[in-house]
Parts: sequence; structure tokens; C-alpha cells
Amino acid sequence: MLLCGPSGSGKSLVAARSGLPVLRLDDFYKEGDDPTLPLVAGSSDIDWDHPASWDADVAVEAITRLCATGSTGVPVYDLARSARTGEETLRIGRTPLFVAEGVFAAEIVERCRELGVLADALCLARGPVTTFRRRFLRDLREGRKSVPFLLRRGWRLMRAERAIVARQVSLGAHACGRDEALGRLAAAAAGRRMPTRTAA
Repeated sequence: MLLCGPSGSGKSLVAARSGLPVLRLDDFYKEGDDPTLPLVAGSSDIDWDHPASWDADVAVEAITRLCATGSTGVPVYDLARSARTGEETLRIGRTPLFVAEGVFAAEIVERCRELGVLADALCLARGPVTTFRRRFLRDLREGRKSVPFLLRRGWRLMRAERAIVARQVSLGAHACGRDEALGRLAAAAAGRRMPTRTAA
């Protein structure tokens, strides 16, 4: 199950409440000194909301390895430092379904479908104002970046949220609220929407 949505839309909470194993796709961000990181237009800020700030190839490898073997290595990523600080092993055992959640999950919908490992792809849509408030309070509490950076990013994302959701839907994700997402996750876990092959 791929779970995407704008930053702050509640993906981590929904994934945790599903009761399924969770692969955090945000751990596959590139490191802050990577020369391929994109910048916000007209600014020196790194654009952490651009898909090019994320390593899709390594994320897909982790998903397919989980499907094939039930375990995979996952980077430990420190958002405040914009750096990978280690690696841990995620094990899901014989569980036939898990949630891979992250801001850029929609970017790999088609690849996962072609690989035969996709059960469903959901995009959480909560509304720009709600998402702005949730994102800012979370990022401030966790000390992810400086307050000026968080405010600039928050304002930019609030204005772009409808376009972000539209893009993720165009990539194959189904837009829904928290309750519908939890219902679809529960249905898949119960086998009512299970694919014929192991799924992510």
C-alpha cells in the first residue's frame, strides 16, 4: 500500500493506525551535501518538496526486497541535519501487506504497479489550512529546520497544496480523507482488496 499526500496531511498517523508494518519513505531523502539537490526558484533554500530531493531508485529497491524476502535495510535519516546517520533493518516476516508512506510515494506508483507489488495507492487530502497548521506545529516541535525556513516553506506549500494533490492523483493515487484511507487499508488487510502477488 502506497500512502502519499502533502507534508503534514497525516500520513504517518494513518499508517500507524492501520496496524500494518510501515516503511517510512521519507528516510530515503538525499543528504544535504548531494550536488543533485534542487533549489527553490529564486532562493538559496533546498527544495525538499521536489521529487529530485529523494532517492526513488533506492526506495523501490527496498519495497521489492521487502516483498521478496520480508526484510530490508532502511536508512536512518535525521531531517534536522539533512543526513543519513545509520541504517536499520525493517522486518515484516510473513505479513502479506505493508504500508510504504511518504511525501513522494506517488512518484513510484507506476513502477510498483509494473513490478506487480502494488495493492493500492492513496493520497491524503486534508485541506491547505489544516495541513499548514499540522505541518508547522509538527516541524517546530521536532526542530526539523529553522523557524524562518519553516514559515517560508509552509506558506509556499499551502499555496501549492491543490496542485500537489492533483499531481499525485495524476500519478495514480486515489485522493481521500483519513477515514476512507483507514477503511481501504483495513479492507486490504482483511483480504478484500488483496492482489494476486505480494504487495507494498
